[in-house]
Amino acid sequence: MKIALLSRNHKLYSTRRLVEEAKRRGHEIQVIDALRAYMNIAAHKPTIHYKGEPLEGFDAVIPRIGASVTFYGAAVLRQFEMMGVYPLNESVAITRSRDKLRSMQLLSRKGIGLPITGFASKPDDIKDMIKMVGGAPLVVKLLEGTQGIGVVLAETQKAAESVIEAFMGLKANILVQEYIKEAGGADIRCFVIGGKIVASMERKAAPGEFRSNLHRGGNAKLIKITPEERSTAVRAAKIMGLSVAGVDLLRSNHGPVVMEVNSSPGLEGIETVTGKDVAGQIIEYLEKNAKEGRTKTKGHG
Repeated sequence: MKIALLSRNHKLYSTRRLVEEAKRRGHEIQVIDALRAYMNIAAHKPTIHYKGEPLEGFDAVIPRIGASVTFYGAAVLRQFEMMGVYPLNESVAITRSRDKLRSMQLLSRKGIGLPITGFASKPDDIKDMIKMVGGAPLVVKLLEGTQGIGVVLAETQKAAESVIEAFMGLKANILVQEYIKEAGGADIRCFVIGGKIVASMERKAAPGEFRSNLHRGGNAKLIKITPEERSTAVRAAKIMGLSVAGVDLLRSNHGPVVMEVNSSPGLEGIETVTGKDVAGQIIEYLEKNAKEGRTKTKGHG
């Protein structure tokens, strides 16, 4: 197979591992910086050019699109789809999962457990909004934040009001969520490939920190998840339309709640903690599914 890997940095662990495994299994793989690709959209035959050459003959495309380049990265991926190349995750599913509000509305509609969540642009009554989600302590999140950036734990009513007012002053869209105290600063990352959980780990926040992201100094360990957690993670990925996803869960008093569904989950933490060859399983999934004519969205983005 000839595989395109959309990644801005070929030195990243996840990118390196996918290249390694694709080559080990006898495939040709090219790392492409999506921001440097350019497209002919109106042509009767859609094309993508990169460094002066047309990108042709690809069987599959693996999008590793960072949150900051979602808009253009998704457009490049959509162009590959229009050219009949099989996407590991579809452009429409990636943009859906990146929109925190939209993804939570979709999950909620399908009955997935979520923390009580409020959303606001310019609330007339901040106090009422805080009351709506159950009062302080609560978590305030920027809609566009990633890796724990733009996430604040407001421990008192006054702090919550000030943080919300500050974000509003920046004209930022925010989510306000109940703080799941019983989770004890830990969350569970479930790695889903093709409707199956292939690996899971518990991430615990560093002392004095409530965000469990490994980028924030959190630590991770192997964990056995419950059948309910398993089915929640699998269903969440399916609702988003993602073949490969990192689903982040919290253990609450009323069962598992989904915090986020990530369309480009990192491989380093999960492979290191579980010892599993997740990159190899992603390539294996492509081998089974990227058959000629099986492109999910051929001809219609």
